[in-house]
Amino acid sequence: MANHTAQTKLQLIGKLILSGDLHCETGLHIGAGKGSLEIGGADNPVVKDAFGLPYIPGSSLRGKVRSLLENALGLTSPAELVYLSKRKGQEVRIHQSDRPDDEIGLLFGRSPLRLDRVEGEPLDARSATPARLTIYDAPLDQESITAQMRENLDDEITEVKSENAIDRITAQANPRTLERVPAGARFKLRLVIDVLCEEDKALPARVLEGLRLLEDDALGGGGSRGSGRVSFKSLKLVWRGRSFYSSGASEAELAAGADLGALQALANDSAFAEKLS
Repeated sequence: MANHTAQTKLQLIGKLILSGDLHCETGLHIGAGKGSLEIGGADNPVVKDAFGLPYIPGSSLRGKVRSLLENALGLTSPAELVYLSKRKGQEVRIHQSDRPDDEIGLLFGRSPLRLDRVEGEPLDARSATPARLTIYDAPLDQESITAQMRENLDDEITEVKSENAIDRITAQANPRTLERVPAGARFKLRLVIDVLCEEDKALPARVLEGLRLLEDDALGGGGSRGSGRVSFKSLKLVWRGRSFYSSGASEAELAAGADLGALQALANDSAFAEKLS
C-alpha cells in the first residue's frame, strides 16, 4: 500500500499511459438508459455515440474497476461505506474514508464533504484528494465487426438477445430483449495515471489488479446471464515524465504488445519506481 501522509506534497512527476484493446469475449450490454427506446427496437438498447456506434463510457469502466477493488480490499463493510445518494428506492453506497493512505480515495479522488455512513457516525471528510486515475470513453474498433459477423446482426453493429423471466407461481413467461455488442468486437482502451508524489508509484499495480479482476467478472448488464465477459490484449505502457511536457523530452515505452499479467509483474518489480522519473 502506498504510504501517503496528510503532509505529502503533490506536484506532477509524470503520467503513466496505458492503451490497448478491450475484447468482448461474450456479448456486451451497457445500457443507454430510459428515453432511448425506438419503435421496433430492443427493450434495453446499448449506449451509442453521435454516429450511432456503440462505445464503452469511461464512467462505466471506471465504476466497475472501483467496485471490484473495494471488494478485493475489504472496503465494503457497513462501517466503510457512505451514502452517495439516498433517494427513495435508489440508495447508492460506495466506499469513502478520510485516511491519507486510502488507495481508493487516491485513485478515484475525494472531496471534503459530510456524508452519512451506512453504519456509524457521519463522515466529516476534510481532505480533498485529486483523482490519479482517468479512464476515457472507449470507441468501437469498427474493423473488429467483420463481414461474417454483420450477416448475423440486426443493424450490422449490434445483436438482440431474447430472454424470458418465468413467474414462479403461474409459470407465465415475460419475454424481454437485450441489445448487445457481439462477441468478437473490440474497443480502444486508454487510461492515464497521474503520479503526483513518490508514493503514487505503487498505484499502477493496484489499477492493473482491478483490470485483472474484471477479466474474471463482467462489465455492464446481464453479467450473471452470460453477458459482459471481457479481456485486455495488445497493451502498451508509456511513461511521460514532467520534462515531456515542459521541454519536449521523449516518452519512455515501458511495454508493448503485453497482457495484464506481464504488466502487473512489471509494476510489482522493485525497479519499476525508478522508471517513473
